[in-house]
Amino acid sequence: MYIKQYPQRSIFVIMKEITSIQNSYIKNLLKLQEKSRERKKQGLFLIEGKREISLAVAANYEFENVLFLENFISEDEILHLFNQNSNRTKISKEVYQKLAYRDSTEGIIAVAKAKSFALENIRFKNKTPLILVAEGVEKPGNIGALLRTADAANVDAVFIANPKSDFYNANIIRSSIGCVFTNQIATGTSEEIISFLQKKQINIFATTLQNSNEYHEENYNGPTAVIVGTEATGLSEIWRTQATQNIHIPMQGKIDSMNVSVAAAIVIFEAKRQRSFKL
Repeated sequence: MYIKQYPQRSIFVIMKEITSIQNSYIKNLLKLQEKSRERKKQGLFLIEGKREISLAVAANYEFENVLFLENFISEDEILHLFNQNSNRTKISKEVYQKLAYRDSTEGIIAVAKAKSFALENIRFKNKTPLILVAEGVEKPGNIGALLRTADAANVDAVFIANPKSDFYNANIIRSSIGCVFTNQIATGTSEEIISFLQKKQINIFATTLQNSNEYHEENYNGPTAVIVGTEATGLSEIWRTQATQNIHIPMQGKIDSMNVSVAAAIVIFEAKRQRSFKL
């Protein structure tokens, strides 16, 4: 460990250096990377890459530490990225390669503090929010794609009902290209989310074949939640019975279903189209 002074900033930075993958701190970070149980227990997770970290910074995440590979990113770049006096640890190439999840190398990994995804934390900026709800989605790639769709459409919130994995899984952060930090997110059981939506008087449009209308026949200008389920099992019965209206996307080919993120995008952007004409 050594101390480095930045006269122009009038601060002192305590700098550490770790070169061994046998270091106890590095071993703990590997647990965080690999095990959801450890992330939940410690309230920490890893973020890799400049773009993802910058999005987390913009979303006001707090950081325990920043690990960097000196040959790939400078301390000045780190200070510019974080714009705060963050703890920083220089690591060897061997340590970085052990921690890094990607094939590409940007030379920076942040240890961030987890946020709560409780429903009671959700705040809407207007009286006609547009919400994307996904039930029981398990594959990180699908969750990442849903979050990217939500970001692209600038929806007001994303709810995951009966979640099968946590949002701080490295695969979800990577597949969402950091959109886990750009969306307002909450999790809960299907019953809890339905209760929340009904109390807020938000119309529930459940994508299902049973007793449904074609999606483009509905009006999404009011407070709206679009509900999607997995391709394999669809939505559970409670969504079909509690929905304001069941909707479906007419299929013109040989199959009768499509990827959950594609289905979500179709309906969400129809809602955005209707709202743009209203404006």
